[in-house]
Amino acid sequence: MRDLDALLRRGVAEIIVEEEFRRLLLSGRSLRFKLGLDPSCPDIHLGHAVVLRKLRRFQEMGHKVILIIGDWTAQIGDPTGAQATRPVLSRDEVLANARTYLDQFFKIVDPERTEIRWQSEWYDRFTLSDMISLAHKFTVAQLLSREDFAERMKAGRQITLSELIYPILQAYDSVVVRADVECGGIDQKFNCLMGRELQRMMGVPPQQILLTPLLRGLDGKRKMSKSLGNYIGIADPPEEMYGKVMSIPDELIMEYFELLTDVPEEELSEMEEDLKRRRKNPMELKKRLAFEITSQFHSEEAARRAQEHFERVFQRRELPAEAPSFALAASRLEEKPSSLLVSILVESGLAGSRSEAKRLIRDGAVEIDGVKISQDRMPPLRDGALIKVGKHRFLKLEITE
Repeated sequence: MRDLDALLRRGVAEIIVEEEFRRLLLSGRSLRFKLGLDPSCPDIHLGHAVVLRKLRRFQEMGHKVILIIGDWTAQIGDPTGAQATRPVLSRDEVLANARTYLDQFFKIVDPERTEIRWQSEWYDRFTLSDMISLAHKFTVAQLLSREDFAERMKAGRQITLSELIYPILQAYDSVVVRADVECGGIDQKFNCLMGRELQRMMGVPPQQILLTPLLRGLDGKRKMSKSLGNYIGIADPPEEMYGKVMSIPDELIMEYFELLTDVPEEELSEMEEDLKRRRKNPMELKKRLAFEITSQFHSEEAARRAQEHFERVFQRRELPAEAPSFALAASRLEEKPSSLLVSILVESGLAGSRSEAKRLIRDGAVEIDGVKISQDRMPPLRDGALIKVGKHRFLKLEITE
């Protein structure tokens, strides 16, 4: 019982209804834990890992995860937290994203205890009559009571009909898969409650709801999000992952330990007290945190190498032992240096486009041989020059004939 109490307390924001949920867990029955993921972008980050780690624990207790790939709802876009209507994705974009989602999802969740379902299994067969029948079960007032919608209405920002349909479609997923429990971030509370209500209306036992906190991103303020650029991807290379964890504000150390590691709570209490009384340098705890997280998604050996890289490059200010090389034909040195640098950043993959490369340079995020690039400062692009982008990415230039 003590282990169950810890499982339902650590990394949990709210449970609806906790007494019923506990009774189900103690019944000895294998429960169906629903999680819906919209592949609206190709990567999963540590914010997603909070709920995925919790699901893995329930799998270890003998329960099953029902992963719903939102290949329909992703084309609408989850309106949760949105200040404006999201851009519509094509089906091809959604399917491409879904492939990488699954690869990353199973870095945490056990595939042997996971049932994968695609919304297209049921929505491809939906008729207009089916949709009207489903929409008939909810009122516009119910949908507009949602905080996101209410704020946008008040501010005079548009809300499309497809966005109003989104929570209804997500709710129907719970009916189809007969979910016993739905999990998600605390920002999914409205959608999860819709699923519970719709199940009740349609004669299916209502699901319990387990909601996890929203992990704050690298800025220390807003929730981790790829669109905000404050994220750590679970597919990030070890050195980049380790370095990003080291860059979080000190006030996030304990939050990350609690939500992203298995360090015992007694030890976490000691760490918190040490920080409060300044008995330990935050840098020391951050290095432990970065090692724990990096080894979780890679290996202890990879985490050790990432730590050595960090200490060498960022603490002792030495050059990285290894940096990917980029071959540049000598004839290209005749191009305008600033334009050539932009091309190198794009062709090497350090920037996704020329506009992004120009923005990185403009924001002072690019260095050559330790000199920050600006409109007035542009060191020569020589053989062996070390190009640095941001805090963690390096490129060694090789001039070829």
